Amino acid sequence: MTLRAYEFNWDIIGNIQEGRPNLGDQVNIVLYRLMQYTFRDIAEQRYGKEVCDSLFYDAGYLAGKFFYEQFMKEFKDLPLNGFIAELHRTMKELGIGVLRVERANPETGEFVVTVSEDLDCSGLPDLGIEVCNYDEGFIAGIFEKFTGKMFKAKEVDCWCTGERICRFEVKQT
Repeated sequence: MTLRAYEFNWDIIGNIQEGRPNLGDQVNIVLYRLMQYTFRDIAEQRYGKEVCDSLFYDAGYLAGKFFYEQFMKEFKDLPLNGFIAELHRTMKELGIGVLRVERANPETGEFVVTVSEDLDCSGLPDLGIEVCNYDEGFIAGIFEKFTGKMFKAKEVDCWCTGERICRFEVKQT
């Protein structure tokens, strides 16, 4: 069995306070986007847009599940509206974006959520395409961990398609 070099766990994040005693855990969003969009560029060149988008969705999905375990698990016993309130607070506090639920139907497992001031795209030019594949997976991963059911999220409005908010349809699969 071959060991994987980058299999994710929280240890790979490292000890930020020890490693960055002067700079801490803050970094300019420009540098975050520089890493994301150069990685997207290379992935699209090598594998095509469809695979690139799928990689970002899957990475977001994995991140959403780990995010839930690290930041949201303590709220697992809250009713849905209480959990969403804590998710909104946590995402805003961490600078990910401002989450809102436009529609929720827990019985059918269908939701419409928005994220404003999105980390990935707010302020980008109109590219004519949705770019928040990572966010799609991230949201689906969080919903799955909270409910114990599989979800799929699809961005239907994006800053990069001329909207000023990212809107996601989230559906139980």
